[in-house]
Amino acid sequence: MRLRVTSPAYVVSAFAIVATLISFAPFFYEVFDLRTLAPDTGFGIVLPFVSLFLIWRQRDQLRGIPITGSWYGLLLVAAGLALRAIGAFSTMSTVVRYGFLLVLYGLVLSFTGPKLFRRLGAPLAILFFMVPLPMYLTGMLTLDLQLISSIIGVWIIRAFGISVFLQGNVVDLGTMQLEVAEACSGLRYLLPLMVLALMVAYLYRGESWKRILIFLVSVPVTVLMNSIRIGFIGITVEYWGRRMAEGVLHDFEGWLVFMFSVAAVLLVAFALTKVGRRSRWAQAFDLAAAPALATGAPKASTVPWGIPRSFVVATAIVTAGAIAGLTMPERQSTIPDREDFAQFPTRIGDWSGHRGVLDKVYLDALDLTDYLLVDYVRAAGTYPINFYSAYYSEQKGFNRIHSPRNCIPGGGWEITDLTQLKVPLGSAGRTLPVNRVVIALGEQKELVYYWYQERGRAMTNENIVKWYLFWDSVKRNRTDGALVRIVAPLPRNASAADVDAEMQRFAANVEPQLNHYVPD
Repeated sequence: MRLRVTSPAYVVSAFAIVATLISFAPFFYEVFDLRTLAPDTGFGIVLPFVSLFLIWRQRDQLRGIPITGSWYGLLLVAAGLALRAIGAFSTMSTVVRYGFLLVLYGLVLSFTGPKLFRRLGAPLAILFFMVPLPMYLTGMLTLDLQLISSIIGVWIIRAFGISVFLQGNVVDLGTMQLEVAEACSGLRYLLPLMVLALMVAYLYRGESWKRILIFLVSVPVTVLMNSIRIGFIGITVEYWGRRMAEGVLHDFEGWLVFMFSVAAVLLVAFALTKVGRRSRWAQAFDLAAAPALATGAPKASTVPWGIPRSFVVATAIVTAGAIAGLTMPERQSTIPDREDFAQFPTRIGDWSGHRGVLDKVYLDALDLTDYLLVDYVRAAGTYPINFYSAYYSEQKGFNRIHSPRNCIPGGGWEITDLTQLKVPLGSAGRTLPVNRVVIALGEQKELVYYWYQERGRAMTNENIVKWYLFWDSVKRNRTDGALVRIVAPLPRNASAADVDAEMQRFAANVEPQLNHYVPD
């Protein structure tokens, strides 16, 4: 017996999809806005069509599986709507987008039932890549890919007899310097290639370990191909000038590298057909639709699908969530009054300083509201101190404070020691918690103190910072805050205790000044 879908089932399904899209549309708009489509995430706009194609190609097999519905789907729907509420209050749009996936999976499970839901596992899993990675994870991956690609790329350049020096993610050719920027990290290749590798693995007719290997190989392929691209750019820049690393040619090289990466994944899949249980390519990798019922089999009668009650209830819950989202006023964060950092004193105690400025490339990447950069000195024979603070009036989506633990290695520095300590402030036993970091670049060492000054709290743990960001967004409707960083050189002949004492003395003097510029 075969089953067919009735008109009411189509109507209710369409209603559920529309209600879900209405409820979550504002949080996806900034990612999939066709006017500003980001290369790192823009590919996600085609993934629903890819998922539908993979479902469509096995349509005849799916028709033979009964529709049972499942009340467990309501749990996923409820969890997804809860994430939507949490993410909206905390301005964490990534949380909302994962909530969207849970609602979508919950609707499918509440309609199909567990057996059919398992058969749809791979097509539905592809939709996971539609959601941009959390900012902190993106930052870590980008940094790691930048550094690894830079190292391998420099090896390639040196193999051609070109003298080159690598400092962090800056490739120094002597006559010019090339920065391996975030756009060249390989992350924009990695995620699309992982999706393609997942499709290849899903369509591959072979042992499970081969399918897993096809998917996993996308990571080293991305790193290797991106490193080759960096090496090629360095070589061509050395002989034909900087124009080889800019403009249309640079973009074409990126496209070409991605095509080679796709070819490499397919080559791995082809090679695996010759390992173990051998098979021909046409047999191992089949793009045709999944086989239907055997030819000559008696034609099955058809009966209409009923609409599972679990799906009707799930649709009602999603609709209620959409109505609540539309009727609630848009949440606007409270922006407290403060003094601009331009008014920050250049003389603190017996320290005097002169202001510096950040280059535009860093300002564009940080996207901050206000910042302070001052070099202070106290007296001859003391250690100069660099003081930096980045203030954000609203931390929302990707616009957040950047962690020094991610940024420091990007400049070529290595974190050799990271501890926490409490700086005495000298009033009623108060202390200031700071992260104490020793960083090294070759023979050069520096001592770094940093902490997060957010809404009356000084914090060092980034997970606690994220928690209070959510809590204060709900309770106080505020997400403002600042990073505060103090840096001093750590000469080879200097006592670390002396530098620490100077840093702590400066921190104790500067901390009272911050209240006017970073509101409690």
